[in-house]
Amino acid sequence: MSRPDPFDPLRTAIVNQVRAAFNQGKVPETRVPPSDEALFEKDSPIRMVHADVMGMMIGGIRGLFLQMLHPAALQGVLDFSNFREDAQGRFHRTAQFISVTTFGHRDRAQEAIKRVNMIHKRIEGTLPDGTPYAAGDPRTAAWVHIAEASSFLAAYLRHARPGMPRVEQDEYYAQMALIGRALGAEPVPTSVAEADAITRELRNDLTTSKEAREVAEWVLAIRPQGFPAPLQQSIAAEAVLLLPSFARSMLGLHRPGLAALPARATTWGLGRTLRWAMWQ
Repeated sequence: MSRPDPFDPLRTAIVNQVRAAFNQGKVPETRVPPSDEALFEKDSPIRMVHADVMGMMIGGIRGLFLQMLHPAALQGVLDFSNFREDAQGRFHRTAQFISVTTFGHRDRAQEAIKRVNMIHKRIEGTLPDGTPYAAGDPRTAAWVHIAEASSFLAAYLRHARPGMPRVEQDEYYAQMALIGRALGAEPVPTSVAEADAITRELRNDLTTSKEAREVAEWVLAIRPQGFPAPLQQSIAAEAVLLLPSFARSMLGLHRPGLAALPARATTWGLGRTLRWAMWQ
């Protein structure tokens, strides 16, 4: 019989604190373990990337910044979301969707995708210039998809695995494409090269606005329950640092200079601790 690891209580405490942060301050009583019948195989690139908590937090904020540059995506949030009153609830629901579609049983994943598609069918309206918009528009969904996928991968490469082989990065995009297409996105990249090309193409759809900059400032000021303010500031600083220069310029954000070094040390150090606690 193997002897218990003396560090197990510490690991458990760290994991519970992380789960509480993702569940509005409460540790869930039950947790669905990763399924052997998920949409994606164990140890495949999408499961490795999405299992890295720090990378996902940084990538999630980076993705939000990018999404707000699309006028239809931004207007949909402004018209149909109570994100300012329920920031942590929105964060929790997004994290749950990613978790279920990546690690959960394929039936639960398909149910989650179906629910999101039903919600998107109700999100439509008119932009300030009179142009109609709809969350189900394939190009709008494509930008939302590529903003998330590229951000999660960029944060993972920077904080967890800088030497991830290009072939595995391509596979990550190919796996994410299954989710993107199921949500109605088109075009959807299946490789790094395609992601770069589609990003260049979709940049023509982006605009800057006072509202986008206000949302960006609001995101930087979020203080979720269970997160120490210095940690949230460090995560946000890293997200801004990872943004492409055109996005920082359009959002009125500045690339962190030497002042970002403590933030980088904080996120790198905590990321290593979380990977140790979760046996990654």
